[in-house]
Amino acid sequence: MAEQPVPTIAILNSSVDVVQMLRTALDAAGFTTVTAHVPDIKQGSEDLLAFLERYEPQVIIYDVSLPYAENWTFLRLVQDTEAARGRHFIVTTPNKRALEEAVGDTGAIELLGKPYDLDQLLAAVRRGLRGRGATA
Repeated sequence: MAEQPVPTIAILNSSVDVVQMLRTALDAAGFTTVTAHVPDIKQGSEDLLAFLERYEPQVIIYDVSLPYAENWTFLRLVQDTEAARGRHFIVTTPNKRALEEAVGDTGAIELLGKPYDLDQLLAAVRRGLRGRGATA
């Protein structure tokens, strides 16, 4: 029986420490992780669309912080690109209620308020993979 490919999870965050913590937890859970720092994306030193095309992550964990409306608009623009189409997004945010109030309908994006439990995040990743037909 052929082995299933290991799902790839992208971590997009501005904190190096958070990226490392999430990478460690996701790797330990059997996933392949790829990372990019949000400031590099915003400054243009990391091309997010090229990153998504190169690594083809099934799930993207993206941190949305202040200003919520601006960062949410950026996320929605990315989500509408061909490179991001069909990928499951999990958005982490320091203030889930404020983000929901700022943006209204969050659509098919799963929101996790901070602080979140790593088990919550892993469960969200697995839900996203099930929705795509992958398992881990």
